[in-house]
Amino acid sequence: MTLKDIHSPEDLKKVPQSELQAVADELRTYIIDTLSSHPGHLASSLGTVELTVALHYVFNTPDDKLVWDVGHQAYAHKILTGRREAFTSIRTYGGLSGFPKMSESPYDAFGTGHSSTSISAALGMAVASRLQGNSTRRHIAVIGDGSMTGGEAFEALNNVGLSRSNILVILNDNGISIDRAVGGLNNNLTRITSSRRYNRLKEQVWQKLDTGDGIRRQSIPFFQRITHTAKTIALGNTNLFEALGIRYFGPVDGHDIPAMVDILTRLNGLEGPMLLHVVTRKGRGLQQAERNPVTYHAPGKYDARTGEQITASGQGEPLKYQDVFGHTIIELADRNPAIVGITPAMLTGSSLNLMQEKMPDRVFDVGIAEQHAVTFAAGLAAQGMVPFCNIYSSFAQRAYDQVIHDVALQGLPVVLCLDRAGLVGDDGPTHHGAFDLASLRPIPGLTICAPSDDHELRRMMYTAQLPGKGSVVIRYPRGASVNAQWRCPLEEIKIGEGRHLREGADVAILGLGHPVNDALAAADALASQGVSAAVYDMRFLKPLDTHLLDSIAAAGYRRIVTIEDGVRLGGFGEAVSEYFAMQYPSEVAKLRILAIPDRFIPHGTIPQLKHDCGIDIAAIVAAAR
Repeated sequence: MTLKDIHSPEDLKKVPQSELQAVADELRTYIIDTLSSHPGHLASSLGTVELTVALHYVFNTPDDKLVWDVGHQAYAHKILTGRREAFTSIRTYGGLSGFPKMSESPYDAFGTGHSSTSISAALGMAVASRLQGNSTRRHIAVIGDGSMTGGEAFEALNNVGLSRSNILVILNDNGISIDRAVGGLNNNLTRITSSRRYNRLKEQVWQKLDTGDGIRRQSIPFFQRITHTAKTIALGNTNLFEALGIRYFGPVDGHDIPAMVDILTRLNGLEGPMLLHVVTRKGRGLQQAERNPVTYHAPGKYDARTGEQITASGQGEPLKYQDVFGHTIIELADRNPAIVGITPAMLTGSSLNLMQEKMPDRVFDVGIAEQHAVTFAAGLAAQGMVPFCNIYSSFAQRAYDQVIHDVALQGLPVVLCLDRAGLVGDDGPTHHGAFDLASLRPIPGLTICAPSDDHELRRMMYTAQLPGKGSVVIRYPRGASVNAQWRCPLEEIKIGEGRHLREGADVAILGLGHPVNDALAAADALASQGVSAAVYDMRFLKPLDTHLLDSIAAAGYRRIVTIEDGVRLGGFGEAVSEYFAMQYPSEVAKLRILAIPDRFIPHGTIPQLKHDCGIDIAAIVAAAR
C-alpha cells in the first residue's frame, strides 16, 4: 500500500507493521517535495513523521482525541487524515490551514496555533468523557517545539496529576522551539536522555514485567513504584512528572516505528494520566534542515533535492522591520548600558539574535513564556534597567494581565515592542496581530505608538529609552519596511505628536503605522482623479494628538478617512471619531473608519487579506471618493 491509497487512519491500520517505515519515508518525501514550492513549517513536521504514523496506527482517531500543541508539527497528521490531495493548498487563501482547525476535519480535535495549550485541552476532553460515561476513549496531547516551557503547560500538568482521567501526554523532545530550547526543564530532559544508568534500569524493568501480551494490570502499582525509584536513583533527583503524580515512560526513539507502536500499544491498555518522553530530531530526513533547524523552521521556497533555499538577491531593498529593530537596539545599547533585550523564544524572529552575538550577557531568551517575559522585564525596570521586551503581537495577548498589573500600574519604564502587528499573511487567524491597539488603548499610563517606516521605528526606539518616558508600546508589522537607506539619525520624537505629511483640500486621510504608506499611495491615485487629499501620520494612538485633530477640524474638512491595521472596535479610528464627536458635536464631519472588521481573518497573502478586510489602497480611494 502506498501513500496514495491511505485516505484515513483506517486505511493506515491495514498496512502491515513491517511496512510502516516505508509509509513514513514516502510521507516525509511528500512533505519535502510539496513545501519546496508551497512554503510552510518544514522542520517541525519532518521531525514528527514516525510519531504521527504510530499514533494513528495504534489509537482509534477521531474517537480517541489527538491534540497537537502549537500545531505546526501536524502536517503528516493532515496528510494521513484525508487531506493529502489538498495539501498543496496549505496556508493559501481558501486552502488548508497551516495549523489544526476543528472546522477543517473531525480529526483536528482542537484548534491550535499558540503554544502550551494541548494538555489543558486534552484534560478538558478527558474529564468530559468521564462525566459522559465514556471510559474507553483515549486523550492524547502531543507537546513539543519548546511548548513545555510555557506556563500553561505546567498549570495543566499540576491538574493532570490530580485527575483520574485517561490522558497521555507525549513530550516530543527535539531540544528546540524555533530557536534552541532554554531553561532548567530542557537541562533536566537532557539528563534523562543521556543517563545510561537510568536507561539500563528502565529496560530491565520492562523485561521483568512484560508477559508478551503487554503489562499485567496487577503489576501496575508495583511498576510505578519501582520505575520511580529507579529514575530517582539513576538521575540523582526526583523526576518532575512523577513528582506531580503523572506516570513517566521513556525516553524512547521517536523515529523507531516498531518501538513507538510497541510502547503506545502498551500504554493504551493503562488507565490514568501518563507522560511518554519521545526524542526526535527536528528536520529529520532533509540534511539542510537537520543542520540548521532554526532557518528551516519555515524556510520559504527551497530545492527539494538539495534543500538549498531559493532566495531573491534583495540588494537595495528595505530591511525587514524586525532587522531594523535588531540593528537599532545594538546602537542604543552601545550608548546606554542599562538597555537589555528580552524575548520569549523568538530570538531569531525578533532579530535579537544580532544583539546576542555582540552582547550575550544583555539578551535573555526566557522560553515560550510571555507572561514571565513581561514581569521579568518589569523587575529589571524596577531596578534601573531599560528592558526592550520583544514579543509577537498575537502572542503578547497571553501577557495582558502582566502589562496592566506589573508594568502600567507601577509606571515602570518597560519598552514593549510588538512585532508582527497587523495582518501577518499565511499563518492566519492564530497569528494576526489584530487586537493590540484596541486591547491596550484603555490601559492607563501606556504610551502606544506605531511607526510608518524604518526611520520612525528608530526614532521611537530612541525616544522610548530616554529617562521619564514611562511604559511604552511600539508596534510594527511583519516584513519589509520602506526606505532602502534605513539608517537615520537617532532623534527624539515628542510623545503624542503626529505629522502632516501631505497638503490637500478635499479630504483628510489619517493613518497610524505602516498603513500611512497606503494612504500616501491612495492620495496619489486620488490626485489623478481630481481629488485633493491631505495625509496625516498620527504616530501615536495614546496619547492621541488632539492638537493635530483640532487643526484638521479648524481646516474645515467635511470628509475624513482613518486607516489602520487593527480591529475597528476600540481601535484608532474609533478614538478619532470619539474625539470629534465630543469636541465638535455640532460640526461632525463625515468620517469613514477603515480597519479590520469584526470577524476572524483567514490565512492568505497580505494583499489578499487587506483587500478582504477593505484596508488596501483601493479601499482608501473608494472611501475618500
